[in-house]
Amino acid sequence: MSIQALKGFKDILPDEVLLWQHVEATARNIFHRFGFAEIKVPILEKTELFARSIGEATDIVEKEMYSFSDRNGDSVTMRPEGTASVLRAFIEHGLAAKLPVQRLYTVGPMFRHERPQKGRLRQFHQMSVEVLGLDHPRLDAEVIAMAWLIMEELGLSVSLQINSLGCPACRPAYKEALVAFVSARQGQVCEDCQRRSVSNPLRVLDCKSSHCQEQYKEAPLILDHLCQHCADHFAKTRASLDQLGIPYGVNAFMVRGLDYYTRTTFELLTDALGAQAAVGAGGRYDGLVEQLGGPKNTPGIGFAMGMERLVLLLAQQNGAEALAAKTDLFVAALGEAAVQAAFPLIHLLRRQGLQVATDLEGKSLKSQMKQADRAKARFTLILGEEELSKGEAVLRDMASKEQQPVRLVGEPEAVCALLAAAISGNE
Repeated sequence: MSIQALKGFKDILPDEVLLWQHVEATARNIFHRFGFAEIKVPILEKTELFARSIGEATDIVEKEMYSFSDRNGDSVTMRPEGTASVLRAFIEHGLAAKLPVQRLYTVGPMFRHERPQKGRLRQFHQMSVEVLGLDHPRLDAEVIAMAWLIMEELGLSVSLQINSLGCPACRPAYKEALVAFVSARQGQVCEDCQRRSVSNPLRVLDCKSSHCQEQYKEAPLILDHLCQHCADHFAKTRASLDQLGIPYGVNAFMVRGLDYYTRTTFELLTDALGAQAAVGAGGRYDGLVEQLGGPKNTPGIGFAMGMERLVLLLAQQNGAEALAAKTDLFVAALGEAAVQAAFPLIHLLRRQGLQVATDLEGKSLKSQMKQADRAKARFTLILGEEELSKGEAVLRDMASKEQQPVRLVGEPEAVCALLAAAISGNE
């Protein structure tokens, strides 16, 4: 019996990789336009990093992390999200001293032991961005606008919801009101909500039970409990989004699954993936750098996008065919003598930057033309015994079916240059 991939871990096959590359290339281009630099962080970190950043009472830390003891007896964890690792690197390497504001992004796999379903795997991939060192509400709008621009340039239709979670000054009063609300309904909410109302009250609002959600329609709103500073910050963020023409809705019940969020939070949502509605989400986390042992008063904001979900949306909309890379040239060498003559020529063409495919066995013309079609070759160079005797080959435009002779006599570099010119001249 053959060995199969682990449950919740997925192979990404070549046709699908085209979509992944398109998503990542689009996002990277936009990140660079906004002045972000890439940082690569380890997959494995000390468990303490995530317990301190995400929060010990969260579902991620309590139930979902891949944690184990290494050979030294240290507890280590495969990263469940990217922000904590980027901030650890920011602190460890003193990046705060190098620029007043750091704009960083990272791309890579994350790991959570969740129930696998459409758009949610145990190994999943995220693109994460972090801006550290500035707390202006205009930055909140700019970061959200960058996320929106990625959706626009990918051609994906999503909606944007925003909220404010307040700050350490105003959130305690809201938590107290929320706990009182849940306590009065102990028999009407699930056991998880009863437990969370003590350990992590805001998380009750994120309960997936439809019965609990019905109860929370009457819950107190955090927007009614914001201090003046937080209320002003949210109002200015909204005004900046309006100025940029970014459409949004305010969802006063939206909370994030991580403890470190403060003030502005947001989600990009789709109705095309069933229960997995969020394709990107993030917010502000002004106290997290200090919480992890870094410089005081270092504000931060960021977001993450799930690549699996973006790829699913793209595949549903366009499929991989529209993005399939086309081969510049297929060399159909017929017979051993033709293969021998074409072999060094193909290498030189590739060195010149052309994408060239060929059959190394010299099969029949019919067989090789089928290969050229499968490779989506724009041109095919046909070289057989007759062409060899004439010192030329036939260049065929696969779209128009037009053919022209190409001389193969002379220095190989000159022949390659002539052939490349013939291809570019026919495009």
